[in-house]
Amino acid sequence: MAFKKKTDDTAYREFKKDLAGGNLGSLYLFHGEETYLRDHYLGKMKEALLTGGLDDFNYHTLPAKDFSFRRLQELVDAMPMMSERTLVVVYDYDMYKGDKEAIIELLSDLPEYLCLVFVYDVIEYKPDNRSKLAKLVKERGKVVDFARQEQGDLTDWIARRFHAQGHDISTEDARYLIFLCGDLMTGLISEIGKIGAYAGEKRVTRRDIDAVATPQLDAVVFQLTDAVAGGNFDKAFSVLGDLLHMQEAPIMILSVLGRQFRQLYTARLAIENGRRTDWLMELWGMRSAYPAEKLMQSARRFSLEWCRRAVLRCEETDLVLKSTGADGREALTELLLELAQKRIA
Repeated sequence: MAFKKKTDDTAYREFKKDLAGGNLGSLYLFHGEETYLRDHYLGKMKEALLTGGLDDFNYHTLPAKDFSFRRLQELVDAMPMMSERTLVVVYDYDMYKGDKEAIIELLSDLPEYLCLVFVYDVIEYKPDNRSKLAKLVKERGKVVDFARQEQGDLTDWIARRFHAQGHDISTEDARYLIFLCGDLMTGLISEIGKIGAYAGEKRVTRRDIDAVATPQLDAVVFQLTDAVAGGNFDKAFSVLGDLLHMQEAPIMILSVLGRQFRQLYTARLAIENGRRTDWLMELWGMRSAYPAEKLMQSARRFSLEWCRRAVLRCEETDLVLKSTGADGREALTELLLELAQKRIA
């Protein structure tokens, strides 16, 4: 539910402009969390570059397990057949840990017909920006970060995906879906498919979302704390029981619960000091106002002292679990009982 801070998307926007204008370059490096978007644009690149209908001859992939410089050089040198360009996609080769001199030599003399894409999928992209290689990549190509999308772009995309299934959805319910299931297209696409298949009416409702969507752990824990805030302790314990029944590790539940209470504490501090949601968004690196608004609404139901106590008790319970090997289920239940009693008081 916390959104990462906005990243520099200059290279991403320039890449999309290259693609739209039919001016794709010779070298790209793709990385980032949004794998759905990355694969979508790889497909668009294939459509744009391989126009002769002989994909088997002009489109090549090189997975990490098969990587060798000899094989890469063969693919780079392979002339296009009945097409102006070739597309070579290399997966999970970390050029900054491999043979730097060999990769520099290769990238320094790429043929004009080639579009070479290095994809960091399983491995993390960690460039050495001071190196000769990094300067060469920046000079000859583009490093494109497929980051999590801004909420406005994401809600528009959700609406388009539902429209393709014959449905529509309100902006508010699209925001709720993001809140419930996360802000990665990779995860949302399957949820949209399920909801669209389930919905009986043209307009998708929150009831449809709740019926079939699989919420992320953060959202379920928020439901738990929200139930406590509303004095609905039966629901709070029911949510905890569901989490344990799904075999979520108690230590993981406690970790998310602790972060949730820290967020509530800071939200309560914001209220006490006349701060607004934008302050909370900046503090927690949220890219959307929706979770910040939800936190502020929930925090208004708690006292500052209760929030402070909840944070401390989570830390103490975490220490007990890690140092004594106590039963996690019992510890969580006791923690929730104590906090509920304090809430009543």
